[in-house]
Amino acid sequence: MGNRAETAGMTLSPYWVDLHLHTVLSPCGELEMGAPEIVEAYRNAGISLCAVTDHNAADNVPAVSGAAGGNPKVLAGMEVQTSEDIHIVVIFPCHEEVMNFQAWLWKKMPPVMNRPEIFGDQLIINSGNGIIGEQEVLLVQGAGYSADEVALEAGGRGAIVILAHMDRPSFSYEAVLGPVPDDFPCHALELSPAVNHALFRKWKERYPERVFIRSSDSHTLSGISRDRCTAMMLAEPSFREVGLAMKGQEGRSVICPWGQEPFVWRRSSSA
Repeated sequence: MGNRAETAGMTLSPYWVDLHLHTVLSPCGELEMGAPEIVEAYRNAGISLCAVTDHNAADNVPAVSGAAGGNPKVLAGMEVQTSEDIHIVVIFPCHEEVMNFQAWLWKKMPPVMNRPEIFGDQLIINSGNGIIGEQEVLLVQGAGYSADEVALEAGGRGAIVILAHMDRPSFSYEAVLGPVPDDFPCHALELSPAVNHALFRKWKERYPERVFIRSSDSHTLSGISRDRCTAMMLAEPSFREVGLAMKGQEGRSVICPWGQEPFVWRRSSSA
């Protein structure tokens, strides 16, 4: 991954990116998923950018971002569960914007309380893993908005929108509603690390105009590794650069994780 490219006088380099990560806020996340531990795992793996995407909430973004201090670059996001029980990853330029989106989302969040003994703890932490709160409403439930409503609202607010783990038999768009319409407003389709080269080719044949990424969807520290994420040609690891890569603009691009010899491909039109 040492290749570099010159675009309009700017040097582009391959950066490893993981756009799907859970912390101790997600009840399904292990208690080892604290802020300093996550940061150390990404540094050890040589991954330059990650997005914190807990279920239906973004309260732990500042903890991971604060612990990272820019290494890795931490983006603000969440994994929304829609009214149809479809998972959609939405990523915003900053924590304030994702919290504004969260306020909108929670207007239709069912008032079902978490039962930690069944679902797990939902801890809000600071950058040093100090517990500063606990989310009492169950996060692993569908909000009251449809997949179309979530994608349109997030996209309208300037977010990167990704249909999560498309290959899974549950909580994926295809498993619930069938094939993704050509005009569904998202930037990429995410496939899990379980997908191999042959399976990816089948997905690409079905959605030739879509951008595909691989994300770790880590709930444990051992899930954080380069072979569970995606490399992108960027000027620097940032929200703006990732957005450009998703759209194949200004020379930025997503490097396909499933090529025998990784190849670069670009989508012909923006989402």
